[in-house]
Amino acid sequence: MPETARLYLELWVSLASLLRSYTAVHGLNGDRQATVELGEERITVRYAEKWLDLQRCGERVNWLRENGQSGVLELTEAGRLRSKDDPRSPKARDLHPSNQDLSLGTRDLGYLEGEEMDMAAEAWARELMHES
Repeated sequence: MPETARLYLELWVSLASLLRSYTAVHGLNGDRQATVELGEERITVRYAEKWLDLQRCGERVNWLRENGQSGVLELTEAGRLRSKDDPRSPKARDLHPSNQDLSLGTRDLGYLEGEEMDMAAEAWARELMHES
């Protein structure tokens, strides 16, 4: 396995671990628990009727929610997630996660560096575990 492919796989496993940790933390007060399933190219997180499906191909990550929200992110070698679209473009602004309920915190120039994986995982966990 090439070095970069191994790196992205390790980052992927780390992202799943972060999602497990943050969903557990968000479930403590309400005695709630989410399930996190990990594969080399897919992470699925479920809590009640809510779910998040992440699919990876190399560094590219497609995410999909139960409500139809979706987006494309990219894992960086620095361990960040960044939008594949420039959020300043009109089309990208409509699709960019920071403009949807599920925010990765990437704002304006943030798309250049991306969002730390732990912050992204925490935002996803908070959104999934929040009782509506």
